[in-house]
Amino acid sequence: MDTKKPTPTGPGALSRAKPITILAVTMGVAAAGILSPFVSGWESGGKQHLVPYRDIVGVWTQCDGETLGVTATSPKETPEGCAVKLDKRLAGFAQQVAACTPSLRGRDEQWAAATSLSYNIGSGAYCKSTVDRRFDAGDRRGACDAFLMWNKAGGRVIAGLTNRRRAERELCLKGIK
Repeated sequence: MDTKKPTPTGPGALSRAKPITILAVTMGVAAAGILSPFVSGWESGGKQHLVPYRDIVGVWTQCDGETLGVTATSPKETPEGCAVKLDKRLAGFAQQVAACTPSLRGRDEQWAAATSLSYNIGSGAYCKSTVDRRFDAGDRRGACDAFLMWNKAGGRVIAGLTNRRRAERELCLKGIK
């Protein structure tokens, strides 16, 4: 994997060059470019939550679905701070998904979809899931279909999770014949 920064050219190019993020180094630029906006769109619905709030099952959450270390008294975050947190956390989840399902490396859409699922349900649950087992068995289509099983919170079906799982499945199926 090439982790070198592209060489900017032209007047003012240095100020326009984007830094390579931790997520891009972990997954590659293409997969990171798929994953980050995908997760952000589902977690925040286009609006970051800069102050902590309780999610649908009562867990303190902030930014784009961040729960690690978030409490009722966590300080207000900035949009930039949320972006950095999301990048770091997604990189960690991407690494955990790759450890559980090494066959996903180089399969950008499937890896991004699996990382999105893992970020939402936890890497422990992902690594024990039917999704992971089917990927490991080489049944990529079956693995993508298994995303739809993860549509409950607090023991009940949640329309938003059903919609997210359909979108993750759709992303996962890209490039599968």
